[in-house]
Amino acid sequence: MKLISWNLLRLHGASLEEVARLIGRERPDALLMQEATYEMDRLPDLAGGYYARAPLPGRIHGPAVWTPRPPASPARVLALPSGSMVRRVCQIIDLGPFAAANVHLSHGQLLNRRQLRRIAAALPPQAAILGDFNLVGPALLAGFHDVGPRRATHRMADILPLRLDRCLVRGLTAGVSSVLDREASDHCPIVVSLRVATPPFRRAA
Repeated sequence: MKLISWNLLRLHGASLEEVARLIGRERPDALLMQEATYEMDRLPDLAGGYYARAPLPGRIHGPAVWTPRPPASPARVLALPSGSMVRRVCQIIDLGPFAAANVHLSHGQLLNRRQLRRIAAALPPQAAILGDFNLVGPALLAGFHDVGPRRATHRMADILPLRLDRCLVRGLTAGVSSVLDREASDHCPIVVSLRVATPPFRRAA
């Protein structure tokens, strides 16, 4: 399955039309968006498919998901440990072979790792976590492997390149991964190809 994750940059970032063009060009099995606002609620009008958005409490933006067909069950919203300023949530989407968590984690480097542990505990054995991790250094999440592209995906103050957008997987095998053009956003989309890992063959005794 081909998954794309993109922090759109609320209000001043990627437009509805840019997101629809990305879908038409890349044809993902799922597009996970962060900082999506009410403007993105019209995405099915341009691209068809299934769409769900979960604004952060007290904010105009939040994670959103688009898939070409409705998932087996509606996207689930999971509350995360939050800092003093922003209350965070993530979306959990049942993609059939595995689940995907759409995240926009806090900036605190201890807090965002706590949030990852909370998410991991809510996921099935075959799962992926994608999004804006706001993470510096390794995720240190037991049982998960970082399979996203290794290039920088964001430039802090247009100067310091950082790899903030990531993909962690458990029970999955990754194929090609890449970084796309960021358009009007301050983050580049990341693309990953994932499938359920095949158990190693064991010869009968």
